[in-house]
Amino acid sequence: MHDGSTPPMDPVTLEVSDGIATLTMERPRSINALSEEMLAALQAQLDDIATRRDIKVVILRGAGDHFCAGHNLKEMTARRGDEDGGYQYYNDLFATCAKMMMSVVNLPQPVIAEVTGIATAAGCQLVASCDLAVASEEARFATSGINIGLFCSTPMVALSRNVPRKAAMEMLLLGEFIHADKALEMGLINRVVPLDQVAAATREMAAKIVSKSPVAVKIGKRAFYEQAEMTLAEAYDYAGRTMADNMMARDAERGIGAFVTKAPMPEWEGE
Repeated sequence: MHDGSTPPMDPVTLEVSDGIATLTMERPRSINALSEEMLAALQAQLDDIATRRDIKVVILRGAGDHFCAGHNLKEMTARRGDEDGGYQYYNDLFATCAKMMMSVVNLPQPVIAEVTGIATAAGCQLVASCDLAVASEEARFATSGINIGLFCSTPMVALSRNVPRKAAMEMLLLGEFIHADKALEMGLINRVVPLDQVAAATREMAAKIVSKSPVAVKIGKRAFYEQAEMTLAEAYDYAGRTMADNMMARDAERGIGAFVTKAPMPEWEGE
């Protein structure tokens, strides 16, 4: 508990350099649980980042040895004493969490999860909600609510959109931890590296994205998630119009022109 002698660290800190924003969940003593405070802080940071042109990609990480343990169960249990047993509070809490998860998906910039230690329940949901994920070799993932009588229904939404159905159901019904290599095989994460290399590997991936046209990245991220919810015919129609729009961008005009004429690639204007 904070002793009051120094100001408590913000629940989420932001560092920006070279177009890369690093968001760190700063509550290691609670394994960076998604408390009301943490959810509000993440939402505020994401809302701000969405408006910033100097940020091209976001790295999301947890302070300490672990990524995120999901919802704060002590905080939730305390609301059992509400007149309705906490029902309205739980509804509001899960809606708040869902809004934050969708903000990750809807953010114009790609988000990379940098995962060490455990990512459980809504913490696993957060990894699945990110566009990319790099994990250390000892990282472990679980949707473990089933073990305490609570099916991970909201984590299921993101999980089932990342991994095959049978794999998702196994995680949801058994509640067992899976190791990083299994998460990689399933498609929940992109890369597995030694613990002492995870930060560098994540930043290297982020830097490669920064080197691309920001307008193309923004258009592409939005289109990826939009088309995924459409029928095949609708997706092709939408994607065709999206590519036509992208062709009108100054970056595409200059980039394609340089490729055709074998000239050096231009500095991207983001327009």
